[in-house]
Amino acid sequence: MAVRGDIRNVAIVAHVDHGKTTLVNAMLQQSHVFSEREEVPDRVMDSNDLEREKGITILAKNTAVQYTGPLAEKYGHPEGITINVIDTPGHADFGGEVERGISMVDGVVLLVDASEGPLPQTRFVLRKALEAKLPVILCVNKVDRPDARIEEVVSESTDLLLGLAQDVMEEGVDLDLDALLDLPVIYCAAKAGYASTNVPENGGLPDNDDLEPLFESIIANIPAPEYEEGAPLQAHVTNIDASEYLGRLGLIRIYNGTLTKGKQYGLSRVDGSIENFKLTEILRTQGLDRAPVDEAGPGDIVAVAGVSDIMIGETIVDPSDPKPLPLIHVDEPAISMTFAINDSPLAGTEGKDHKLTARMIKDRLEHELIGNVSIHVLPTDRPDAWEVQGRGELALAILAEQMRREGYELTVGRPQVVTKTIDGKINEPMENDTIDVPEEYMGTVTQLMADRKGRMDSMSNHGSGWIRLQFTVPSRGLIGFRTALLSATRGTGISSSISAGYAPWAGQIVTRQNGSMVSDRAGVATPYAMQRLQARGNFFVDPQSQVYEGQVVGVNNKPDELDVNVTLAKHMTNMRSATADVLETLTPPIKMSLEEALDFANEDECVEVTPEAIRVRKLLLNRDDWYKWRSKQRRRDGNK
Repeated sequence: MAVRGDIRNVAIVAHVDHGKTTLVNAMLQQSHVFSEREEVPDRVMDSNDLEREKGITILAKNTAVQYTGPLAEKYGHPEGITINVIDTPGHADFGGEVERGISMVDGVVLLVDASEGPLPQTRFVLRKALEAKLPVILCVNKVDRPDARIEEVVSESTDLLLGLAQDVMEEGVDLDLDALLDLPVIYCAAKAGYASTNVPENGGLPDNDDLEPLFESIIANIPAPEYEEGAPLQAHVTNIDASEYLGRLGLIRIYNGTLTKGKQYGLSRVDGSIENFKLTEILRTQGLDRAPVDEAGPGDIVAVAGVSDIMIGETIVDPSDPKPLPLIHVDEPAISMTFAINDSPLAGTEGKDHKLTARMIKDRLEHELIGNVSIHVLPTDRPDAWEVQGRGELALAILAEQMRREGYELTVGRPQVVTKTIDGKINEPMENDTIDVPEEYMGTVTQLMADRKGRMDSMSNHGSGWIRLQFTVPSRGLIGFRTALLSATRGTGISSSISAGYAPWAGQIVTRQNGSMVSDRAGVATPYAMQRLQARGNFFVDPQSQVYEGQVVGVNNKPDELDVNVTLAKHMTNMRSATADVLETLTPPIKMSLEEALDFANEDECVEVTPEAIRVRKLLLNRDDWYKWRSKQRRRDGNK
């Protein structure tokens, strides 16, 4: 096999908020991608508005840095070695992005927080790397944290790596254990741009003030791309982008052969057919920009134009000798939500140019399938509703939020689990959940998990006043759990989970202890009515806002459903009241985000999503129809 020594393709993988994007930022700055006068924002790779707001990476993105340090000349490339870096999401809900990113590279940098250590998503992304037989560099980040415990984290990460390697080998994957035992370790403070191979003091900065040790480790430990000389063209489409001048772009990794601008090639479709096309443009990534080139060879990661409907997983081949690559494998969905048209009385009344129709929503969901391989869109028994399945609640909530910002109006149902029938029994997805909380909340969290059918697997205390609890819990039990955890631990609890396969149905789980306050008529919410009712619970609506029958206007203090009239006006009389001058105060309403509204909604409720508002409402708006439906449900449950 021939080797392309002037390229290294590497993915940076880690748990959420362990510093991947910050490290990529520092790598870009130290490789002089930006000019000295250019103002560089933090987390420059998080270009999506939602990514910046939430502080997480949602989409896998690539960049390229040019390494011209001492190792470049040693390896025979004094002009520099191109390091293609893939910044992947750390959340398991966006696992499809991780799998696509890993399919493009020849090795990974595993980033681990020097205090938190390896967490569930660390396990998830590391397993994907081992299954692909990729070499691993361990980078311990945030060593300057006051609560850093560097040596323990290295030990935990090594144990995790060897444990996962054993699991993967039992599944038939041949791994080099000697290489895993000789794991290269870099100690890093990404925010400061420091890295070293020497172990720093806990809470101290590394003894080197740049990232040169990290660059050198990547050059030395990540293998250069290999290819077969004379082999026919094989270029895998791993992502989709768009240009206002060139139309749709396919982001590809070339494994064999060479692409030349202006030539005719074949595109091997998902169904196995071959479609010929002319390659109109090749764009190579340089820093954050793409520059046109005439040719790209083995190992290159480039964007190409020429096919208006190019899809992820397809292969660009030589039409005279097509040899397509395997499709990208993505884990099965575990959570589903129903996306439907907005049929509330307020539909289309809040703004112009809203996208309301079933056709518009269906087209948008089908468009999402092009660039998101981890979701499925299935028809339902209604022509204006679709079941959207994904890896997790967050991924589907992000899709609904993106549609809302694009001007769509729709209703989104409460998250449901995707079950399987195994040996004639219904099985549901399970999760391994890791919770970090202060010691005084251990009992509270244990009770919360017990209510959700969670089973404690382990408990560890690092002596810092915090305790780590690990549970196996049905995925259903984690719907709405984050809000309950933050309330019970006064905002201090941190929860993260990863799929743990399927297990028999665990029985009924009651996740909400409070009932809903439901408007029994349409009108305008009045301060007078809300003052009379505020002892019953907390409101979601503002005074003087429009409400309709069946809208959930608040949360009841008791578990029962409560029909309320929030439109009641104070009748005027000519009698002077003794309390006329007494000042009445109204508790401010609760403003929920889309994710919080989805967590709050019961099974008979859904969330109305518009560009201007997020409302919880009943599936059946007419109260008489809802009471008839509830009576049928009770009779059915009583007969079981």
